[in-house]
Amino acid sequence: MTTRRTVIAAGLGATAGLVARATGLAAAAQPAPNATPDTPFKLMTFDAAGRTRVGLVLGTRVFDIDGANRDLVTRARVPAMAMPADMKALIEQYATVSPRLYQIANYFGRVATPAGAYVFDVTRVKILAPIKYPWNLMAASANYKAHAEGMGVAGAGQAPPPPAAASAAPRPPAAGFDATAASRVVPDRDAPIMFAKSPRSCIIDPNEPYYIVDGRGRTDYEAELAIIMGPRPAYRVPRERALDYVFGYSIMQDLSDRGSERLREVSMFPGTNWFDGKSLDRAAPFGPVIVPKEFLPKGPSDLRITTTLNGTIVQDARTSNLIWSEPHLIAYITSRMTLYPGDVILTGTPAGTGMERQVFLKPGDVVTVEVEGIGTLTTPFKALSEKPPAP
Repeated sequence: MTTRRTVIAAGLGATAGLVARATGLAAAAQPAPNATPDTPFKLMTFDAAGRTRVGLVLGTRVFDIDGANRDLVTRARVPAMAMPADMKALIEQYATVSPRLYQIANYFGRVATPAGAYVFDVTRVKILAPIKYPWNLMAASANYKAHAEGMGVAGAGQAPPPPAAASAAPRPPAAGFDATAASRVVPDRDAPIMFAKSPRSCIIDPNEPYYIVDGRGRTDYEAELAIIMGPRPAYRVPRERALDYVFGYSIMQDLSDRGSERLREVSMFPGTNWFDGKSLDRAAPFGPVIVPKEFLPKGPSDLRITTTLNGTIVQDARTSNLIWSEPHLIAYITSRMTLYPGDVILTGTPAGTGMERQVFLKPGDVVTVEVEGIGTLTTPFKALSEKPPAP
């Protein structure tokens, strides 16, 4: 009996070995995963195990694209290829690397992959701004009609008078902003008002604090859909071809100062000085992901965008309410300057800003921006005096 059982066990073991070898051969013989955009993914820059990585996000997993690519070469016998080491390079090389990214998403999207050297839980990594740093960061002003009208009622651009103003000589009112013009704009005829923010000085990571300078009491939130340009330079692009020069979409806040300080008693130039209010240090929280345009087929034509301040919704609109559309913005900006792969265009903020509500940010506040189909960007606010000293 013992001998018979031993023979049976040996036979089963041999059979199992044959099945395992056959399965392995079958797996090795499987065709390479499709190099087509069948499995939607998002892209992220993140830090894990002390290294900055470019990630492909599938649900709650983020794959270091370099490690996933090398493993795919082994598993699926696809040809070896080098992957970009940063997001801007990925955008520039997207025509070449996108088929491999599609293969990674299609393969790992349908197999259970244990956490390893290149697979991470997205909630357990440090998420960084997707691009550090774009060459250019351009922003549209007053691109939602309701926001423009609300800013007109609030007296946009007017700094509070100094304490001695009551005894000083009267001043003419601030000039340069006509909110009523929003209803008269013809986008095909009229150009948007654009301004620039410094990418290197302004961009900060998701969940990273924005430090309000002590004594400045008029810091404002502005939720914005961000257009990411690429994969090739864009100059003098006609509207009908504008989308050919778009890589994808993300989220950014255009944090602003609404005149905390009166910086000049006399000026040779009427109207708002955009530098004072917009080019603030660290005033462009950015992320957490970029969605390639093929996975957001409607683009920004009709996405819901919301902002919550300490858990209360303060902005709620749809991007279909933009005055100047994505093609209008791209055509206008590139009629004056070249936009490069990875450059960012902010499309404007909806109604409900702090200026309109006369409720400004203070240390301890938390602002969360959500854009449909893209994700959620959170920024806490602290006083500059709370900022840790530089190492």
